[in-house]
Amino acid sequence: MRTTIGIEEEFVLLDPATLTPVECAKGAQDALRRTGDRAGTVTPEFFPSQLEFASPVCETTGEAVTALAAFREELRCWSNRNGVLAAGVGVPYRVAAAAQVTNEKRYRDIAAHFGAIVADHQINGMHVHVGVADRDEAIRALNRLRPWLPTLLALSANSPFWQGADTGFDSWRAIHSRRWTTFGVPPPFRNGDDYDRRTAALRGVGGTSDAGTLNWVVRPSDRFPTIEVRVFDAQLRPETSVALAALIRGLVVSEPVRDLPVGEPELLDAGLWHAARNGLASDLVDPSTGSLSSAAEVVEALLRDASAGLAEHGDEELVASTVERILSDGNGATQQRRALDQGGTAALAELIASQS
Repeated sequence: MRTTIGIEEEFVLLDPATLTPVECAKGAQDALRRTGDRAGTVTPEFFPSQLEFASPVCETTGEAVTALAAFREELRCWSNRNGVLAAGVGVPYRVAAAAQVTNEKRYRDIAAHFGAIVADHQINGMHVHVGVADRDEAIRALNRLRPWLPTLLALSANSPFWQGADTGFDSWRAIHSRRWTTFGVPPPFRNGDDYDRRTAALRGVGGTSDAGTLNWVVRPSDRFPTIEVRVFDAQLRPETSVALAALIRGLVVSEPVRDLPVGEPELLDAGLWHAARNGLASDLVDPSTGSLSSAAEVVEALLRDASAGLAEHGDEELVASTVERILSDGNGATQQRRALDQGGTAALAELIASQS
């Protein structure tokens, strides 16, 4: 029996000329409404310029590519008719300083806790769900994934700009997120009961009102029987989103090919910042040694560690070709910078439109 995956992609609607968010996502949500189940779902997000598509539960990566590509094509057509650009980017090139959160009680309540942080939180992610049997299996998956989260961020980093300037970071989204009450790589847990006990103590502390406001980059889902990985920036291409989801599933179902002794929260958290800063341009924390190695070497080690699970689901070719392309052409941040350097914001808008 195949282990299932589900993918949630967040998009922001932009003015094609200025690349500033446009608050018209409600129209897209109404026009592209889904019935759930095998069709997936379309929901609002934190700001009225954003929306999220959640895929159906998929057994194969082929099913996932079909679902994501079909929705993106519908969203692209709607956006063209309405004079906006649908962008799969971690942070838009510019943001509107006066933006207000979506007028729903949950978003208003969250915003009330975070004050001046809220206006800057115009970010977009891609979340991956992998099916698990129970809460204890979810915690085993969490512990298994922890050492690789910085490398996974480096592969997916796709948010280099803020207010029309290069931030010097490949994932400015990850840096923004560090200001929330909880973020980053969670500590290890013994089992599901240990997780539930320790996270219950966080309720009411800062902005942590419920399980949905635990912003660690991996956590057991509170809604589904899954482990949820939230480390990724939104992606330019649907095939990249699916390949990253396949890589997560490969890690979850594979036994490690060797012991990974590096699990200290402080090193993994610093490694996540390091990956957000440099992406794949230099080095990454190697989980097997706790020291810095070239990004290519660490990515190769990641693929080896996931190899059994990739083979079990027939995902080796998809993941290998996608990772090879990312290492060759650059992650999304590199591609965005290249487009801007070559042709300004018009070329950046063209890149975003062509990849969707």
